[in-house]
Amino acid sequence: MRGVRWRRAVSQAGRSVAVWGVSTLTMLVLAGILPDFRLQSADGASATTIAMTAAVGAGVFGVLSALAWPLLVRLLLLVPALVLGLLVFFLNGSLLLLALRLNPSGQSEAAPETAVIVAAVMSAVASATGGALAVRDDDAYRRRLYRLADRRRRGGAACPATPGTVFLQLDGVGHDVLAAAVRKGLMPTVAGWLGSAPQQGRGQGRAGSGAPRASHRLTRWHTDWSSQTGASQLGILHGSNHDVPAFRWYEKDTGEVMVCNRPTSAAELQRRAVERTGDGGLLSADGASRGNLFSGGADEQALVLSIATRRRSRETRSRSGYFAYFSDPANAVRTALSFVAEVGRESGQSTRARLRQERPRVGRGGLYPLVRAFATVVERDVVVAAVMGDMLAGRTAVYADLVAYDEVAHHSGPLGRDTEQVLGRLDRALALIENVAEHAPRPYRIVVLSDHGQSPGETFRARYGLTLGNLVRAGCGLAVPRKAERTHSGAEARAAVRAALRRPVEESGERHRPTGRRSEPIVLASGNLGLISFPDVPHRMSKEEIDARHPALLTTLANHPGIGFLLVRSEEHGGVVLGAYGAEIPLDQLDRTPGPLAAFGPGAADAVRRTHSFPHTADIMVNSFHDPADGEVLAFEEQIGSHGGLGGAQARPFLLSPLALSAPVEDDEELIGAEHVHRVLRRWLRESNGPQIPLETAPEERAA
Repeated sequence: MRGVRWRRAVSQAGRSVAVWGVSTLTMLVLAGILPDFRLQSADGASATTIAMTAAVGAGVFGVLSALAWPLLVRLLLLVPALVLGLLVFFLNGSLLLLALRLNPSGQSEAAPETAVIVAAVMSAVASATGGALAVRDDDAYRRRLYRLADRRRRGGAACPATPGTVFLQLDGVGHDVLAAAVRKGLMPTVAGWLGSAPQQGRGQGRAGSGAPRASHRLTRWHTDWSSQTGASQLGILHGSNHDVPAFRWYEKDTGEVMVCNRPTSAAELQRRAVERTGDGGLLSADGASRGNLFSGGADEQALVLSIATRRRSRETRSRSGYFAYFSDPANAVRTALSFVAEVGRESGQSTRARLRQERPRVGRGGLYPLVRAFATVVERDVVVAAVMGDMLAGRTAVYADLVAYDEVAHHSGPLGRDTEQVLGRLDRALALIENVAEHAPRPYRIVVLSDHGQSPGETFRARYGLTLGNLVRAGCGLAVPRKAERTHSGAEARAAVRAALRRPVEESGERHRPTGRRSEPIVLASGNLGLISFPDVPHRMSKEEIDARHPALLTTLANHPGIGFLLVRSEEHGGVVLGAYGAEIPLDQLDRTPGPLAAFGPGAADAVRRTHSFPHTADIMVNSFHDPADGEVLAFEEQIGSHGGLGGAQARPFLLSPLALSAPVEDDEELIGAEHVHRVLRRWLRESNGPQIPLETAPEERAA
C-alpha cells in the first residue's frame, strides 16, 4: 500500500512539473508576441534570467490560482451566471498581475488588458496539458473530476449504496430523430446503450465478442395536445399539467397572459401543480434540478426558471452548478472560445442557407446567434458540470434539461446538417456523464428522455402572407394591417438567458396584460397551436355566442386551408370540433366520426377532450393544417421546426431507460401523457430502494 501511494505521489508530482514547464514555455511565447507583456527590464536581460523570470511567474500564478481562485468564486456565487463567466477573465488577469508583482526579479510587467489575455491562454494550456497527462490514469482522472464537481456536501449524510438515478432531458429531440441519429452513427454513446454499435471502454463490441449487448431500451411516448416543454416538464416533474392548454394563454379571471417560460408564470404553474397533487415533486427526496423550467421539489437547483424571481439566497446560489464549473478558470476560457466558435458557426450556416435560397427559412439575425451559442455551449457546459457534481456528491435523483437541439431546430429545422451536429455534441455530453458515473460513490442509472419532438414546415405567415391574428381580425370585420407583424418565437433558451442574467421579470417589451380595446380578440401562438380569447366576456364563450357576435369568424377560420380544426364550447353539445366544409363533430362522437381529426392520428380525440375540460381553455382553440404524408405543420410563430400542438413528430418524444429498471409500460400498452411518464419515473425511483418520496397516493388519485 505504501508503495502504491508513493507511485501515485511521484506520478502526480511529475504531472505538476510538466504543467509548470508548459506554462513557463507559454509565458515565454506570449512575451515574445504581445508588445505590452515583457519578462525583462528595459535594459534587457540574459536568456537565463528571462527563463527564470517566466518559470517563477508561472509557478506563482499556478499557486495563486490553486489557492485563491476557489475562494474568489465562492464570494461571487450570488452573481448572475453569465456575469460570473465574464468576471473569470478579469479575476484571472488580476491574479497574473499579482504573480508578476510577487516575482523576485522585479523585471516582469504587463498591461491590465494584456494580463487578461495571457492568463486566459495559460489557464487553457495548463488545463489541457494536465488533462492530457492524466487521461490514462484513472486515479488522477477521478481526482480531477472531483475537483471540477465540488463533490463534498458538507454536513450531509453518508452516501447510500443503493443506485441513484440521473434523468437527462434532450429538449425537443423526437423519437424518430433519435432513432435516425443512431442509425447514421451520429450518437455512438446512445447506439452503444441500445446495442446497435460497439462502444469503446465498455467492455463490449470487442473483436471476437460478437454483437454488443444492449443496456437500455427505447420507448416512444405521446404528449398531450400542448406538446411543449412547459406542459410536458410540469407533468413529468410535478405529476400534473392540468389547466396548461398551451405555451401561452390568456386567463380571464386575472386578466393575465400566462407564458410558460416567464419566471412568474413558471412559479405560479409550479405552485398550482403542488397544490393539486399535494406533493413537492419527483425530486423532493435528495434531488437536484438543473436547467429546468420547474424545480421538481429539489433541494439543489441551478438555472431553474421558477426560482428566478426569488431574492438571492442560499437556496438560489446554484452552488454545485456555477462553483463546480467556474472554480477551474480554464472552464471559462474553454466555454468562451466555444461560444465564439458557435456564433461563427451559426453565422456561416445562416449565410449558406440564404445563398442557397433554402426553403423554408426564417430570419436568424439580431441576437439569435448569441442565444444559440448560450443554449448550445454555456447552458450545456454549466448543466453538465452540475450533473457531474451531483453524481460525485451521491445525490439520489437528478433531472437536467439540455436545450441545445430545440433552439437550433426552431430556426434551422428539425432535420438537417445543423441539428445533426448538435446531436453529436449532446451524445458526447452523455458519454462524459456516463464516464463520471464510474467514479461516483454510488452506482447510477442514466435515463434519457425528451419532452416533445419537433415538426417541420413553413410558417403560416410565409405561406399565406398574413398571421393568424390578421386572419382573426378579418373574420371579425376589423381592420387588418397592410404588413403582417412577426410573432416572436417562445424558445426555452431565451428564458434561460434571462434567468442567467437575472433580467427583470416584467420586461418592457413583453405584454403581460392585453392592450387595446377590450372588445378586440386576443390571439396568441404556441407553435402550430393558436388561442383566441375575447377579454370583455368573463366566461368561456360558446359557439352560439361567437356566431351571434361575429357571424363570419368561425367559418373563416375553419375553411382556411392553413387550419386543420377548431375546438369551441357548444351550448348544445358541450364541445365541438369544427373543420372545413361545415364539419361539426361533438366531442363525444369523435371516436366514431373523427372528422377533421382523422389526419392527426389515434389519440387526438382524447387529447382534445382533455384540453376542453381545462378552466382556462381559450374561447377558440386553433390547430394548424397537418400533412400526414410528410409530417409538416404550419407554425403560427416564426419557426420552421415547431411544437405546441397536434401533428407530426412533435407529439412523439422518447424515453431511453436502463434494462435494470422495469419496462415503462406493458407490451400492449402505450405511454400517453406527461403525467403517465411521471408515474413511471416515480416507480423507478422506488425500485432503486433509495429514500422514499413522501407520497403514498398517486397524484391523479389525490386530485380526483
